[in-house]
Amino acid sequence: MRWNEIDDSLCGLARTLGVIGDRWTMLVLRECFLGTRRYDEFQLNLGAAPHLVAARLKKLVEHKVLEKRRYQDHPPRYEYRLSERGHELYPAFIALIGWGEKWLKSPQGPATIRTHKGCNHRLHIVPTCAACGEAVTARDVKATMTPRFAAERAKRLAAARKATA
Repeated sequence: MRWNEIDDSLCGLARTLGVIGDRWTMLVLRECFLGTRRYDEFQLNLGAAPHLVAARLKKLVEHKVLEKRRYQDHPPRYEYRLSERGHELYPAFIALIGWGEKWLKSPQGPATIRTHKGCNHRLHIVPTCAACGEAVTARDVKATMTPRFAAERAKRLAAARKATA
């Protein structure tokens, strides 16, 4: 599958990566979760080229992960706020941070300390089954491909075999 075709896959992960699956986009989201809202702040905090920041913000707005809101009329200025879709990325986002802090530790320690506002304890996200409440890992989950997704994968495999024959 070509990168520009990923949005058309039945796979929810592939479609998600089509929206947020590059480094700069993830770092823009990190800034959003840290409270950054204005383009200049994104630019300064990320240190990325202006066109990269602008393109990532535009894509996140197009996919309704961020909402662009005017905060000044003369000259027109905008801020970017997480939408409901954006807020719902937090569990996945925080899981990636946790994985990085466990397996790719920085000698200087973590970049942020996250605590739960309700109890003030350090945050540790644990996926649980909504039905029974048990914690789950990949070993506890059975994933069965739908016939349509199996056909999509088979078609891609056949095309790849044909291309290399």
